[in-house]
Amino acid sequence: MMAIETSGRIDKVNGNELSYEEFVERYMEKNQPVVLTGLMDDWKACSDWVDENGQPNLRFFSTHFGKSKVQVADCNTREFTDQKRVEMSVSEFIDQWCKEAVQERGVTSNNGDIDKSVLYLKDWHFVKEYPNYAAYSTPHFVCDDWLNLYLDSYRMHRDPDSYQEKDEISCSDYRFVYMGAKGSWTPLHADVFRSYSWSANVCGKKQWFLLPPSQSHLVFDRNMKACIYNIFDDNISENLFPGFKKVNMIPGVQPLLLLWLEYISFLHVHVFIIMQATWLECTQEQNEIIFVPSGWYHQVHNLEDTVSINHNWFNSYNLCWVLDLMARDYNEAKEYIEDIRDICDDFEGLCQRNLAANTGMNFYDFFIFLARFALANLVVLDNLARDTENVAGSLSPMVQQLAHNLASIKNIVLKMKSLECFSGDQGFVLDLGETHKDPKFSNLCYSLVQTCGSIHKQQISRLCTKTIDTHDSRSSTIIQNFCDGVSSPQDLVTFIDTVSTERAKSEAPE
Repeated sequence: MMAIETSGRIDKVNGNELSYEEFVERYMEKNQPVVLTGLMDDWKACSDWVDENGQPNLRFFSTHFGKSKVQVADCNTREFTDQKRVEMSVSEFIDQWCKEAVQERGVTSNNGDIDKSVLYLKDWHFVKEYPNYAAYSTPHFVCDDWLNLYLDSYRMHRDPDSYQEKDEISCSDYRFVYMGAKGSWTPLHADVFRSYSWSANVCGKKQWFLLPPSQSHLVFDRNMKACIYNIFDDNISENLFPGFKKVNMIPGVQPLLLLWLEYISFLHVHVFIIMQATWLECTQEQNEIIFVPSGWYHQVHNLEDTVSINHNWFNSYNLCWVLDLMARDYNEAKEYIEDIRDICDDFEGLCQRNLAANTGMNFYDFFIFLARFALANLVVLDNLARDTENVAGSLSPMVQQLAHNLASIKNIVLKMKSLECFSGDQGFVLDLGETHKDPKFSNLCYSLVQTCGSIHKQQISRLCTKTIDTHDSRSSTIIQNFCDGVSSPQDLVTFIDTVSTERAKSEAPE
């Protein structure tokens, strides 16, 4: 096994001694990983899913959830850029796990050879499948989760042809359970949408190897297309991956270089410098939660039999990472089919369909997502401002958060103005007035209110939630008066500014 160099450390912090504002400032805004402790003591999963010996309670899973169909990876078989996966029931997976444990994870074949396959249950949509089984509560540090709040009410894809029921990348949510025996692992990758992720060890122990975004080019080939699969592979080609095994920079130079690389990473410029990838290594114990920021490539190994809960998510602090990934994937998809542009009736539409298939959403999907979230933030802001049951000024942290959300959405939307899909007449119009009347939108607003209350540990009065449910708010009239339809990023920016201005006028004393 090839050795890699690790340096630095990942903070390990008691979550009960950390405020939400400190978490945002130290880790979310700075895009830095952290391990949080002390946040899982009251989780049902930590009692039901763990036996008296501290091991995964496989009998409980088989008895209560055995019929569920799940994706199981064979950790010793590569298929393209991931591990080979098969579908089986939870009971079948448990039976195989127990059989491998008895045979010391080696199954004797007919010819006497030992098949040392290790199976790893991944991406089990447990919350969607068992909504009434409260296995855990999402810690308030990581509950500002726009992705899953949205998917609880809407499909991600505007085009129904882009959605397939069993298409993993078009899935119904990004809340997962993982289960694997000692020795199971996940290859090197950065998370879907370049989202944040958090992973909670219900039992067992994981070893994480993380690479900051400023060094991610070192695990790609010269064309920035192929990524290293396993960082411990002895046969990684220096010709294909020239940066991976190179010598280190002079110690005094490297910190300055890393700062510069962070800057050019933000500018999305590919610069190749002879330096060695330097990893952060972390051992995650039972009842610990790791926060993995956007764009950090990571490889994870289970050091013990392990059960974990994992979420992918994004919010106002990492929208730029989502747009950046989509822009790069779009350019690749467009370049790949450029030679058929002249004979294609709807070349841009084809590019968007390919982008949705490859990335999980396209620019239209993302724009609609941002528009609905902007509208939800405006509605909730209006309702909080009118909520006479709350003491004046007591909701200021929530109001500040909602205002920050809107500013972040505007910033991202303005960056989308130059996209080809929004140039000219694309026949795309989103009626926010109709959106506002939709019961699914009321559900999104209600979830946003509850999330803000959870983050800032504030109670929201029944008046506020009632006005959301009935649309009995000034924003309802304003929206109807100022929203004929949104068909471009500039339309959305104008709409946000108009509604915000009108709301401010209505709140001003006469």
